[in-house]
Amino acid sequence: MKKSDYGKIVKVSGPLVVVEDIPQAKMYDVVRVSEKKLIGEIIELRGRFSYVQVYENTDGIGVGEPVSSTGGPLCVELGPGLVSSIYDGIQRPLNKIREESGDFIARGLEISALDRAKKWDFVPLVKENDEVVGGDILGEVQETPVVQHRVLVPPDVSGKLVKIYQGKFTIDEPIAVVQNNRLQTIITMSHKWPVRKPRPYKKKLAPEKPLFTGQRIIDTFFPVAKGGTACVPGPFGSGKTVIQHQLAKWSDADIIVYIGCGERGNEMADVLIEFPELKDPRTGYMLMLRTVLIANTSNMPVAAREASVYTGVTIAEYFRDMGYSVSVMADSTSRWAEALREMSGRMEEIPGEEGYPAYLPKRLAEFYERAGHVVTLGKNNNEGALSITGAVSPPGGDLSDPVVQGTLKVVKVFWSLEDHLAHARHFPAINWLTSYSQYHNELEEFYLREFGDDWPSIRKEAMEILQKESELKEIVRLIGIDSLSDNDKLILEVAKSIREDYLYQSAFDPVDTFASGKKQYLMLKVILMFYRQAKHALERKKEFEKIRTLPVCEEISRMRFIPEKDLGKINEIQQKITEQIKEL
Repeated sequence: MKKSDYGKIVKVSGPLVVVEDIPQAKMYDVVRVSEKKLIGEIIELRGRFSYVQVYENTDGIGVGEPVSSTGGPLCVELGPGLVSSIYDGIQRPLNKIREESGDFIARGLEISALDRAKKWDFVPLVKENDEVVGGDILGEVQETPVVQHRVLVPPDVSGKLVKIYQGKFTIDEPIAVVQNNRLQTIITMSHKWPVRKPRPYKKKLAPEKPLFTGQRIIDTFFPVAKGGTACVPGPFGSGKTVIQHQLAKWSDADIIVYIGCGERGNEMADVLIEFPELKDPRTGYMLMLRTVLIANTSNMPVAAREASVYTGVTIAEYFRDMGYSVSVMADSTSRWAEALREMSGRMEEIPGEEGYPAYLPKRLAEFYERAGHVVTLGKNNNEGALSITGAVSPPGGDLSDPVVQGTLKVVKVFWSLEDHLAHARHFPAINWLTSYSQYHNELEEFYLREFGDDWPSIRKEAMEILQKESELKEIVRLIGIDSLSDNDKLILEVAKSIREDYLYQSAFDPVDTFASGKKQYLMLKVILMFYRQAKHALERKKEFEKIRTLPVCEEISRMRFIPEKDLGKINEIQQKITEQIKEL
């Protein structure tokens, strides 16, 4: 390497390296640091000096060592082979790393993100002499038994298709040739895309379908739309990771991208062990066959957390562009923000609130705004959706934390986790009085069409009962339950049923772990039907104690264990309510 090809390190401060005179240095260019060729990225330019955040351990790196630029930004490689893969924060496959360096990641490893030797069976969907534009689907590859990988024309390519091949090819072999005037572009099954640059689309659409999660408290009271954004803040031990796992397992999405960003190693190990063994309820195959995992644990270099969320969301955008519904889980964005705080402190920037950089809200907004329900590029106007759920881990569960506040400004759904609910073994530990969703109006039409005209009124009535219960509990604490009227006692009894028989869900029970929209509607309808008929019975001077101990109450409490194929049993419970209250 000639001296003019590289710069020299003048300062090393943890993951931050200051380099002098990198030739033709540009913002966000990837560089190779020292003779060990550590991967870094230029995050600031000040005159002759480039500030580089290094994604690997910088121990032993000294002043005067060379740094060379690769001349391009940090990119992910997109193509067949992404699904079922487990990557680190900069898209290096962890299984290949283990083969090369054992149980610990050696420094300076450069490993291809996709398998370059494997041949994929490419089936073209277009013909020679067709006109194609960026985003058009050239053909398909059966990537896994459940994912059809659609090979796209790169966004910046258009013209006449002069060649299209069929057969088995590696990701580097030509599958098509596109001619625009005299310029010919060879297209392979893979291409690269800068992680910090959102992939283009034609237009963003209003969210109109819910992302069904199978979790009753979410789908009924605080739904998130396909292409929507949600935030799950909560203190340590309140079940953020378990909820993220449940969403990954049960969300109504075609592709799942799970980003473990700075999480503890044992939590990420749970994901890595559990996901390959989980049976996917939608397909009957293993869940891993439609999942991409980004594993970036808290003992990995802190700067790599910053790249991991962009790596994950860019892969998700690629599948969105194929016309799929993609769900991204980022667990947790607090750890990602800690990486920003660490780099900002080492660059001696003026700190914002609690030491976080002043630009934290802007970075959070840039990440979440990559979600959306869009019309993709291409002549066919396909629709794709990218939903983002971010877990936030504020110290002590303090919701005034800058990361929580910055996130709440940009997301539309807030699932407030409470440690007292988690300690009471109530799962999901989402507080029904402090959480909210701003998608109710957009999704109203869908719910009316799918479930019936009474769905909004049922949901509203159930929430009013829960709010009334909160007020009555204060009175009970002061003067005891005996001072309440029978009507108020009934409200407490029905609210308890909503909480314990409807909102509570066992993640470990094979039936209760997931509830379809129809089952949720029927269950809530039964509970409220009992409330109305019991209230009517009280007006006719029937005893509250007799109503409370009706045999049907036991059946209401066991409704959640009724399998999806036996939903007719819920209608039978309705008839029993009417009969038993009449007998009073």
